Amino acid sequence: MGTQLYAKGIFLNRCFDELNLTQPDLVAEVHRDYVRAGADVIETNTFGANRFKLANFGLADDARRIAREGAAIARRAADDAAWVAGSIGPLGVRIEPWGKTGVDEAEAAFREQAQGLVEGGVDLFILETFRDLNEMIAAIRAVRSVSALPVVAQMTTEEDGHSLDGTPAETFAPALERAGANVIGVNCSVGPAAMLETVEAMGRATTLPLAAQPNAGRPRDVDGRNLYLCSPEYMASYARRFVAAGVRLVGGCCGTTPDHVRQIAGAVRTAMPTAVRAVPAAPADGQAVVARPVERREKSALARAFAEKRFAIVMEAAAPRGLDLVPVVAQARRFRDLGAIAVSVPDYPKSGARASALALGVLIERQGPVETLLHYSCRDRSVIGIQSDLVGAHAMGLRNVLLTTGTPAPQARYPDATSVFDVDAIGLTNMVARLNHGLDIAGQPIGAPTLFHIGVAVNPFSPDPDAEWRRLEHKVEAGAEFLMTPPIFDLAAFDRVLPRLKSTGLPLLAGVAALEGVRHAEFLASEVVGVRLPDTLIDTLRRAGDERAAAMAVTVELSRELSSRVEGLQVTSVHGSSKTAEALLTALRPRSSGGDSLPGAMHG
Repeated sequence: MGTQLYAKGIFLNRCFDELNLTQPDLVAEVHRDYVRAGADVIETNTFGANRFKLANFGLADDARRIAREGAAIARRAADDAAWVAGSIGPLGVRIEPWGKTGVDEAEAAFREQAQGLVEGGVDLFILETFRDLNEMIAAIRAVRSVSALPVVAQMTTEEDGHSLDGTPAETFAPALERAGANVIGVNCSVGPAAMLETVEAMGRATTLPLAAQPNAGRPRDVDGRNLYLCSPEYMASYARRFVAAGVRLVGGCCGTTPDHVRQIAGAVRTAMPTAVRAVPAAPADGQAVVARPVERREKSALARAFAEKRFAIVMEAAAPRGLDLVPVVAQARRFRDLGAIAVSVPDYPKSGARASALALGVLIERQGPVETLLHYSCRDRSVIGIQSDLVGAHAMGLRNVLLTTGTPAPQARYPDATSVFDVDAIGLTNMVARLNHGLDIAGQPIGAPTLFHIGVAVNPFSPDPDAEWRRLEHKVEAGAEFLMTPPIFDLAAFDRVLPRLKSTGLPLLAGVAALEGVRHAEFLASEVVGVRLPDTLIDTLRRAGDERAAAMAVTVELSRELSSRVEGLQVTSVHGSSKTAEALLTALRPRSSGGDSLPGAMHG
């Protein structure tokens, strides 16, 4: 449908589903072309007719009407010559556990779309191009809640036969059967050859009828247009092979024209169906064995300190511009020698050519050697890329991670730079917790479990406190093991939220900024998100004769006050000097003769 509408002059930035309301005759013309070509089933022009995708065009509230009209158009065009399948695609957003959209919200959106399709008169449903098995199962449940019509459930896979999120056919086929699909299959992403191997693997895992709708090959850019170059004859030859492999619903996806369908129709009507497949001897249940996570104290020195109730100080070492990382490694070593248990490596979206936080963390761990706390954000990383990064980080010895959503890349220096957020911190925490159970994001075993010590950020002074606390609850539920705050300056305000933080039962690293003077304090108060400075503190620095000494005194006093409330401190210079942070750490070192130093040990 999309290929044909594009060929008829509809620009890609248009909402194709809206054409059901604005250009119904054009949509009907496409349907009739396929009916005349010999299609037994035509799909409605409703692949993206859910409120999440339609919201991008200001049409969220029209989802049900667009679906209903799409079905009605196809019904009229099919007349009595073909069945009408209600097309439902993925929502275009990540659902839990990887995204912020709840499964209940996803089901509600699919249900709304399915209701419109039923009202428009469809004969069956085709749920297609799903990459996430959880989302597909939510869609099946939603359809089943409004209709008993047949459901065709089609995942989309890579060349290796795994879904785009890594779930193998041997897992998703029986899972879709258990979820209530009548026909299961694959569509889109790959051409006929790769799809045939996937279909054969599915046939060994289920006895349900199979479906196959490959693309007409991989798209190629020809003079700025995506063209699919598999000939109708080639597609027809594979249609016969699909039928021989047990496929009962065969067709095409992107690039499949009426000419392709005409050849496919002729081929399958002369093909010999395979005999009924035998029931698999031991059908897979789709549930991998979950490994027992490693105990906290075995993961890292920081984790052991928390487990043994020893106070911990973590210092910050950020990547400088350029290639010379020797100074920052040396700084991390000095922090360690002064008593820091670990060095945190921030993942700030600073401009300029800088080493990644992951690369710097590995360098510090190996050349320090100093234990690190890697800040890892979701920004600019796909789910698959994140998983690869994490597996690689673990293989290189990193254990402590602070998982954050991240902030958008700065636009001032590179105005064309963009930011990508495939998942948020909650989904990232779920992912790392799953790795700690020996499973990848698709639920497949990876061998031994990872030993990540999982930290998450919390801003107790968020402008939207209800949302922040709700997100914190989800992070804890996902598998967080310790919390970290932005720099704390307002003790009275912190004391008001401390009971709620403590109620999580997790160790708390309170942020401390090594203040340098009035300008530094004003910058933190006005330009750093999540930081709250009392006016009285800034006034104190303004009245001081030696503002640098006063700033250090204030920071030391704040640190000692916080030490009686939390399990550790995370000291940052935040646009200040690492030398100031080093001086603060020196001032906080335990004294051999006792005194008013911080409690507990600060060594690994």
